[in-house]
Amino acid sequence: MTIKQIEVTVGDIARGYINSEEQGVRGYGGQLDIRPPYQREFIYNEKEQQAVISTVLKGYPLNVMYWVRRSEDAECPYEVMDGQQRTLSLCEYVDGKFAYDFKNFFNQPADIQKLILDYPLTIYLCEGEPSEKLEWFKTINIAGKPLNEQEINNAVYAGPFVTDAKRHFSKSNCGAYRLGKDLVNGTPIRQEFLKKALEWMAEHETREGKPQSVVGYMAEHQHDPNANNLWTYFQNVLNWTITNFDLKKFKKIMKGLNWALYYDKYHSTTLDTADLASRISKLILDSDVQKQVGIIPYVLTGDERHLDLRCFPDDIKRAVWEKQHHICPSCQKEFDYEFMEGDHITPWREGGRTVIENCQMLCRECNRRKGGR
Repeated sequence: MTIKQIEVTVGDIARGYINSEEQGVRGYGGQLDIRPPYQREFIYNEKEQQAVISTVLKGYPLNVMYWVRRSEDAECPYEVMDGQQRTLSLCEYVDGKFAYDFKNFFNQPADIQKLILDYPLTIYLCEGEPSEKLEWFKTINIAGKPLNEQEINNAVYAGPFVTDAKRHFSKSNCGAYRLGKDLVNGTPIRQEFLKKALEWMAEHETREGKPQSVVGYMAEHQHDPNANNLWTYFQNVLNWTITNFDLKKFKKIMKGLNWALYYDKYHSTTLDTADLASRISKLILDSDVQKQVGIIPYVLTGDERHLDLRCFPDDIKRAVWEKQHHICPSCQKEFDYEFMEGDHITPWREGGRTVIENCQMLCRECNRRKGGR
């Protein structure tokens, strides 16, 4: 890897600036790819963008930025390796996309415009092999918002698959966000939607008998021409979810669940959606259910552990233990309090409540035996 400093101004970078779905993000007279495949989506907020312009107007130095020289026959000879967000802030301001101190660039006096356009940037141009470029990219990532795990993966496995996947999963109003904003945690621009889709796909392939991981899947498909399979599976999972569960009514307990797991297990079964909705509504009102996000997993699987059901408190258990004269009603043996456990006489699933009238104290062995029936 060879590195040398080059002389570039804000005006140089902003010349010929475009930011579009069709042509990508380019500057420097069309010669600079500002957002190559391994770069994150733009995440500076308005305050951070204005801080960049303030730095320029005060004549303070911006942090060093790094470019990479591509191959001789590349359509764009240069790409931004580090400094994308500062570069975008400068170009967007000069292009009139946001205001600083209530003034767009074109509202500034001519001398201020010239001051901005003539501002010198500290840029180092790097040349080397692709593997060196990606390693250097990780090394110099010092922009203040460290790369997360998925952003690193995007860099390591850069290629047509990642480029197309980011089109579906990584833009602020992308298709994945519009479909899954009420079901998937996180934000697209920090790659959390893409990460979730990849996790779901890796788990799906593992369940299908092919052990897989996120990085394994990305490596295997790095040079695929597109991410159609990933996008289709993600859509199938969430469309099945929306079809079978009332998102408007149960949104609070639906977000963040492992919907791919339930899709794989139940999508070939016709679910009684009316019955599901009725059961979910009743469980939401059940004071014994302490973990409401486990309600949908419970109605699908029947596993009460998802609900974290309320246990008998110590005052009730101790009162019943005394009433039973320390005797386990199942084996008729006497036990100290710490070796006995509160048990629902009528099970919760049969309508039994967590009240003193429905409590009996069983020894641990008898309680385990009853629970295993």
